[in-house]
Amino acid sequence: MSDPATQPHPSLPDPQRFAQRFAAAQSAPAESHPIIPVFRRLLNDSLTPVLAYRRLVRPDDRMAPSYLFESVVGGDRVGRFSFLGSRPAAEVVARGHEVVYTNHAAPDESRTFTSDDPLMEMQKLTANYALDEESYALLPTNLPGAGGWVGVAGYDTVRYLEGESLPNPAADDRQLPDLHMQLYLDTVVFDHVQKTLLLITFAQVKEHGTAEDAYAAAQSRLDDLASRLLESDVADGISLPPGHVSLDTPPPTLPDSNMGQGGYQKAVEACKEFIQAGDAFQIVPSQRFEVQTQADPFDIYRSLRVVNPSPYMFYLQIDGGILVGSSPEILVNVTDRIATSRPLAGTRHRGATPAEDARLEAELLADPKDRSEHIMLVDLHRNDIGRIAEPGTVELPELLVVEKYSHVMHISSAVQGRVRDGLTAWDALRVSLPVGTVSGAPKVRAMQIIDDLEPTRRGPYGGAVGHADFAGNMDMCIALRTMVILPSRGLEVGGLGVGKDAGEGDPSPQAPKSPGAQWTVHIQAGAGIVADSDPDAEHQETVNKAAALAKAVEVAEHLFT
Repeated sequence: MSDPATQPHPSLPDPQRFAQRFAAAQSAPAESHPIIPVFRRLLNDSLTPVLAYRRLVRPDDRMAPSYLFESVVGGDRVGRFSFLGSRPAAEVVARGHEVVYTNHAAPDESRTFTSDDPLMEMQKLTANYALDEESYALLPTNLPGAGGWVGVAGYDTVRYLEGESLPNPAADDRQLPDLHMQLYLDTVVFDHVQKTLLLITFAQVKEHGTAEDAYAAAQSRLDDLASRLLESDVADGISLPPGHVSLDTPPPTLPDSNMGQGGYQKAVEACKEFIQAGDAFQIVPSQRFEVQTQADPFDIYRSLRVVNPSPYMFYLQIDGGILVGSSPEILVNVTDRIATSRPLAGTRHRGATPAEDARLEAELLADPKDRSEHIMLVDLHRNDIGRIAEPGTVELPELLVVEKYSHVMHISSAVQGRVRDGLTAWDALRVSLPVGTVSGAPKVRAMQIIDDLEPTRRGPYGGAVGHADFAGNMDMCIALRTMVILPSRGLEVGGLGVGKDAGEGDPSPQAPKSPGAQWTVHIQAGAGIVADSDPDAEHQETVNKAAALAKAVEVAEHLFT
C-alpha cells in the first residue's frame, strides 16, 4: 500500500481561481505583501492534536517557537477547533522598548530597534500582509485563527500605554520578553465536528513571478506539512505513552511563595488600608510559587488537559521559556470588527449532583457580594471597550449569567462594541491589558499599589495569550491558570538565531533532552481584595489556585518520568 503522505490531495482554491486572485494582487501598494490562502481538507479520525504537535515539534526542540491551542467548552464539551503550528515565518520579541524583529523568510528584513509602544509595531507589521476580502473568502467559513500572529503579551505591556502612571516597576528577575509574537503562514487546524484536518498556507504574491510558481510553492509547503503529520511514529521514534491517571488524590503541598505566607497576608492588610482610605475599591495582589520537576513540559500540558480542562488551553514555546495554561477567561475577542470581553467574577465549586449544582448556581447569583464585585468588573470592561468603540455601540448582550467549567462555575457577562474606523484589534488589546480581574479598580491606582507590594514583575501572568489573524480578527485569553516553565539544570538555552532542527532559518535554540534534566515551574495566583477581606482566607485562595495547577506537574511526574 502506498504511503498516504505521498498521495496527491486536491487543494483549494483551484489553480484557475488562485490565478485570478494572484492577478488582482499585483496592483497592491508597493509597501504591502499580498497573500492568498491555499488549503487542503483531509479526513481525520485517528490523529490527535497532541500527537500532531509532537510530530511537528520533536522532544529535543523544546525551545523552538511553536504552539498548540485547544478548547473545552462548558467543562465537558471539546471545542470545535484546535490549532497548532511550528516554524514561524517571523517573530517579534520585545523587552521593554527594545524590539527584535526576525524575518526567517527574508533575513535581510530583520532588525533591532526601539519603540515607544511595541504593541503598535504589531499593528504596522500586520498591515504589511494584505489579505483582501475576496482572498479571505477562499478559506472555510467560521474558521478563526487560520494563520497570522500567535503569542503572548505580558502583564507589563501595560507600561507602554500607562508608563508615566506606573514609574516603579518591581524587579525583573527572569528577563522574559514582555511581548513575543510569532507569525505563522502555515497552520494545522483540527475540526472536531467534521472530523477533518485542515492544512493551511498563505502564498506571498511578491515572492513569485507567476501564479503558477506561487501555487506550486504553496503545494510544496502543504506537501511538507502533510508528510510531517502523516509519517510513521514507529519508524521515527515518536512515542506518547499512555498511563494510569488518578484524579482523586488531593493537590500537592506547595513550598513558600516569593512573598511567603506572612508577606502575602501583610500585602492583603495593606490593600485593605488603601481601600478604606478611598484609593481603590478592589486590589488583586498575587504571589508566585516555584516547583522543581523532571517532568517534560509537554507532558505537563498533557496532564493539565486531564486535570483542568478549560476554554483556553495552550502550550506555547517562547523565547526563554514555555507557557502551559488552561485559562477560563477571554481577555478580548475581535471578530468582524466587534470587540467582546467577558468578565468573570463570583465563583462556586461544581455540585456532585445536578440538584446540588443547581442549588450552588442559585446561591451564587443571589450573593450580594459576588454580584456587586461582578458589576464593578463589568463597568471596568465597559470603560475599556468604550475607549476603542464607536460611540453608542457599547452594549451588554449578557449580564449576570452562570458559566460552568469542569470544577467551578462563575458569574459571567459579555461586553461588546464596534471598533472605530482607523483602529484595529491591536488597539483593543492595548486598552484591555490588564483586565480588572487581575489588577483591581480603579485599574491604574490598583496597579500602582501592586507595583509597590509585589517583589517581582508578573511577566506573562495576567497578560494575554492568543492569536490575531490576517483579516483583523483576534482572540486573546487572560494568562490565568498558567505555568511559566524555565529550564534549570541539564538544559542549555541560547539566544535567538541559534537552533537548526526546527526548520530552515530556525530562530531558537534546542534544549537537549538529558537524563535528570530539571525544569523550574512558576505558578502565580492572586486574590481580589475588598474592604472586608480576611488575610488568611485570601492567602489560602491563592494557594488553592496554584495547587490545582501543581497537580498537573505531579500527575506528569507519575505518568511519564
